[in-house]
Amino acid sequence: MNIGFYIILAAQFLSALADNALLFAAIALLTTLHAPNWHTPVLQGAFIFSYIVLAPFVGAFADSLPKGKVMFLSNNIKILGCLAMLFGIDPLAAYALVGLGAAAYSPAKYGILTEYLPPSKLVLANSWMEGLTVAAIVMGAIVGGVLITPTIAAPMLDWWDIPLFTTGIDSPPELAISVIVFVYMLAAIFNLYIPKVAIDHKPLNNSAWFLLTDFAHNFKLLWRDPLGQVSLGVTTLFWGAGATLRLLVLGWAAVALHYDMANAAKLTAWVAVGIAIGSVIAAKFVRLEHSVKVLPVGIAMGLMVLLMIPVTNSVLATALLIVIGAMGGYFVVPMNALLQHRGHLLMGAGSSIAVQNFNENLSIFAMLTLYAIMEKLDFGIYVIIAVFGLLLSGSMTALYRKHAHDQDAGKI
Repeated sequence: MNIGFYIILAAQFLSALADNALLFAAIALLTTLHAPNWHTPVLQGAFIFSYIVLAPFVGAFADSLPKGKVMFLSNNIKILGCLAMLFGIDPLAAYALVGLGAAAYSPAKYGILTEYLPPSKLVLANSWMEGLTVAAIVMGAIVGGVLITPTIAAPMLDWWDIPLFTTGIDSPPELAISVIVFVYMLAAIFNLYIPKVAIDHKPLNNSAWFLLTDFAHNFKLLWRDPLGQVSLGVTTLFWGAGATLRLLVLGWAAVALHYDMANAAKLTAWVAVGIAIGSVIAAKFVRLEHSVKVLPVGIAMGLMVLLMIPVTNSVLATALLIVIGAMGGYFVVPMNALLQHRGHLLMGAGSSIAVQNFNENLSIFAMLTLYAIMEKLDFGIYVIIAVFGLLLSGSMTALYRKHAHDQDAGKI
């Protein structure tokens, strides 16, 4: 791996760090505004709404320009979303603007890997990318948790205002968002130095109708491809589950461990540590052509989530979250590499990842909607955990059986 690859990693780390810290800052901002509990999953839903709506267009956008430039522009949109929160725009609307930037960013950050590296290095590159992204999730949870802690934020707020100038930053969530703006700016600087690669699979037409029909064609193409189908199904379920699990941990930590928001935010970092461990193991032992063999681990992961219900000890809770994360990292990294490889061969990196993002975020949106409905109906956190774990395990089992059936029928 050369210096260009590490610049890509640095840019992704900083942007992902800011993304994850911002989630906890935005949730804390909702709390200061006395928003109802069900607004929290709606907040995340607002973020990923752009991924769904813009999916037909962001892939073509990513494939039509140098990926570094796309990432630079996207980070600046995220900055605008943060500033909107600071200027008093409704957090749900402002966070949706950040989601717009993230939706445009995602096809570029993964698409550049398939353009910049040979297929033989994709699993290793994805392991690096996922590992650094997980490190960013860990750091983001810690940074976000620290910055929204009143005892830590109070002295920082005292010297935040410049002499003769009042910034209007008066609360821990606002302080956290302000710091996050600077992290996004640093990520944008790294974006400017990402190596330029030849643009392949550039859209033949930029009209909205052409992009919609092209997206629909790519959507069908990837779902009809046997290997694309199973890898897309697995990654779709994993990221939907991952987004919901983060909120589950926040609610579970409050009930089972009596944690406040700041400590619960830090606890979510242990899932990310586990994903990093699983990613490293996958990079070492799983080859691209054997990716599908990790599917049973996904089934077991859903069952492992059910073990959260009896746990009330913080040490056991930490260990359990690490194991759940490790299982997730072990099966999602090979699946992600397989999906990127199939997508790049079938339609182009940016377009295939746009299809991937559409499916994954539709899954996230559906699971968060289910979570919000159960919160609105006052379902207990343990009931929500049981529904979530069984849904994940059952869906993975169905995908595993479908793949086995395709193999027996000679489709693979």
